[in-house]
Amino acid sequence: MAFSTYQAAVPAFLQILGNLSTILDKAEAHCTARKIAPEALLQFRLYPDMFPLVRQVQIATDQAKGSMARLAGIEVPSYADTETTFDDLRARLAKTVDFVKSFKPEQLDGAESRTVVLKIRGADRSFQGDQYLTNFVLPNFYFHATIVYAILRHCGVELGKMDFLGG
Repeated sequence: MAFSTYQAAVPAFLQILGNLSTILDKAEAHCTARKIAPEALLQFRLYPDMFPLVRQVQIATDQAKGSMARLAGIEVPSYADTETTFDDLRARLAKTVDFVKSFKPEQLDGAESRTVVLKIRGADRSFQGDQYLTNFVLPNFYFHATIVYAILRHCGVELGKMDFLGG
């Protein structure tokens, strides 16, 4: 049996989204233990032209929910992007996990050949489903999740590689 779109997407999203939630738990505990205002970490960015931690989590969840919907040929759910606390971000992650878990493998049957069109920097960009997932979505998803990890490590949160990868 061939490796399916479902197998390529769902386990990866669930693993990293869950681990991000755990990483945020550790970040919040770090703030509490060191009497650091949570906003200091939530709004931290690695470089002035990069997004802050809050936006990195939002984009990672957008990649997961958006790609699942597009590959299944359904409407992409809209999230308001109003998160300002660790609790807000964990709720967004949980909502995204629930959305990803709601898919059945058969909903993604044939998704590898489905055409996905995105507007990127004002221009339409067309992808074949398998290329959309493997060459666009997954690299973007991992990039933004990794930046969350990197911001928190830079800010002194005690995290290791297994916090990112999970046990």
